[in-house]
Amino acid sequence: MFRDRTDAGEKLAWALEKYQDDRPVVLAIPKGGVEVGYRVAKYLNADFSIIVSRKLPFPDDPEAGFGAVAEDGSTFILDYAAHGLLQQTIKGITKEQKQEIERRIRILRKGKPLLEVADRTVILVDDGIAMGSTMRVSIMLCKKKKTGKIVVASPVASPSNVAELEKIVDDVVVLEQPLFFRAVAQVYANWYDVPDEEVIKIMEQWENKDN
Repeated sequence: MFRDRTDAGEKLAWALEKYQDDRPVVLAIPKGGVEVGYRVAKYLNADFSIIVSRKLPFPDDPEAGFGAVAEDGSTFILDYAAHGLLQQTIKGITKEQKQEIERRIRILRKGKPLLEVADRTVILVDDGIAMGSTMRVSIMLCKKKKTGKIVVASPVASPSNVAELEKIVDDVVVLEQPLFFRAVAQVYANWYDVPDEEVIKIMEQWENKDN
């Protein structure tokens, strides 16, 4: 059990210490992953920014999803989950999420381009991996950008998700792998939906750390 995302980020950072000499790029998936990623980047003295990817939610159950889309348009669809959805519906939902991605880049990253990751060690961080779709499209984006090494890092994920991710990246560092995984929130004492304002504040703290 983690107290909160700060606690989880600090513990995850310790587990990633072996990458300190790689001068990695830490990319956090907003919004929940930003505090965790910030703690990792601070400890590793790494470059840090946000990589924006969004779950594709079911129209009648927005908490669940059938895939995800990344800021470069990379898309991952879970065929079994999307079965029964009309193509028109899928296209409409994807368009909505691309609009939200554009908003997040504008507001949370101040419209700045993604950090240069070619030939770099990239650590992709989220506060937890549920279905794994947003992490998968983030991986797809990084591979298109010719990253040197991709490390997936998270405080919690299911054993099956860890096994699947290990097949497609160089390393997966996950602190907790509950056998009965219900939701990311189950390992946090203090869990809440992160508002834009909190992400903006974290990113401002990062930008001002050397001042």
